[in-house]
Amino acid sequence: MPGPVTVLYFYRTRWGAHDEFVRLFERNHWPILREQVEGGRILEVKRHVPRFHGDGRADWDLLVTITYRDWAAMEEHSEKEIAERLFPDRERHRAEEQRRFELLEGHWDVPLEERPLE
Repeated sequence: MPGPVTVLYFYRTRWGAHDEFVRLFERNHWPILREQVEGGRILEVKRHVPRFHGDGRADWDLLVTITYRDWAAMEEHSEKEIAERLFPDRERHRAEEQRRFELLEGHWDVPLEERPLE
């Protein structure tokens, strides 16, 4: 698949856990993503939240959109090496990442395939 690939990462946090999840995401995962943007594997990362709560389907409360350079970059797994370099206290990082995922009720990824309109 030539060209950039965009993947939507949906998160549904447990009631009352959203702020803690976001803090852990920003402390432990965002630096890894940012480094991959700087290295060219990832072209763009965006974070979204619903503008209004309670309207429509409420199956997610955080959406992270990542655009990878190409399909091969998306399938590449370099996060572990980056995490080991950025977070020398590996046990703390592992425990905080485990906690971050304990705060979730649901998480799913949706790779998009663009279909141009004629």
